[in-house]
Formats: sequence, C-alpha cells, structure tokens
Amino acid sequence: MKRTALLTLLRQHAPFDDEEQKMWLDTLQFVEQNPDCFERWLQIGHVTGSAWIVDETKTSALLMHHRKLDKWFQPGGHADGESNILKVALKEAQEETGLGDITVLNTQIFDVDVHLIPANAKDPAHYHYDIRFLFQSDSQKLLLINNESKDLAWVKLPDIQRYNDSDSILRMVRKMAKMQDFLKKDS
Repeated sequence: MKRTALLTLLRQHAPFDDEEQKMWLDTLQFVEQNPDCFERWLQIGHVTGSAWIVDETKTSALLMHHRKLDKWFQPGGHADGESNILKVALKEAQEETGLGDITVLNTQIFDVDVHLIPANAKDPAHYHYDIRFLFQSDSQKLLLINNESKDLAWVKLPDIQRYNDSDSILRMVRKMAKMQDFLKKDS
C-alpha cells in the first residue's frame, strides 16, 4: 500500500497544539480513506509536501512569495503520485529556491497543516493536506526565483509575522523557538 509509510509517519507525529492536533487527525483520516491521496486530480484534496528551511544558526527561515496566491509561504508542492512525501518536499524546495544543497534535519514530520485552496480557472476549491519537514541550507548561497514565485527571502524568525501572520506559518516559528530554548538548556 502506497500510504503505509506516510501513515506510519503521521502516527509517530506529536502535534504541537490543539489546532495542529485537529489538522493531524483530519489528515490521518483523509489518508486512511483515500487510496489516491497523493494524486493532484483528487478534487476534494490531496497530500502535499513542504520544506521549512532554516539557516545554519536556525534563526532565519527561507520564504517564497507565491506567484498565484500572492502570499509568502515555505517552499512546497504537489506529490503528483509520489508517496515519499519527504522526497516531494526536498524536490519542491530545490526547484523553488535553486538551492542544490539542502540538508534534511529530521526525517520525522515537522508540522501538519490543512488549508483550503481557492477555486481557480483550472480547479475547484480543494484542500491541501500539507506534510512539512525540517531542512537546513546555507543562507549565503544564491537563490533562484522560478515561475512559481515572485521573490525569495531569508527572514529572521521574529520578523516572519510581517510576511505571513497565519497560524500555519507562525506555528512553525513557535516550534523553532521551542527548539532553540531546548538547545540552550542542553548546552
């Protein structure tokens, strides 16, 4: 079954707060009930993979200004039938940023989010069941904007809310802050 690896990762994931808990449960149920959950043509929604990319100091994250939605987000995109969502997230991150050397910091899920994609000329409104992983890259490397983005920027974690103040994005910022606190206590 193509969904086994993702279901295992989802069952191992510990949601950060009540909001993520609800989306995690919705995602788990969606994947269990939809054998074609990785296919973009599934009109009710589909699984997507995203990359939360931090710099070497873990104090900045790489955001892209999405061309179609005209908002700042983390890189990510459709699985298009690929069931290895970590692989999807890495591929999308490389394509959308031009960075070739992106390091996986953890193979476990970093965050789970469900969001509604508005209808457009091509597709009806549908949900993205977004599985996010934590990556790292060199913030001094050249970034390459592609046709899906208007801009790319390394943004200090406390400044991210000026780019996108959605709970979806700010939850990942809070996770990084908690991680930083843990690392400080550990050293």
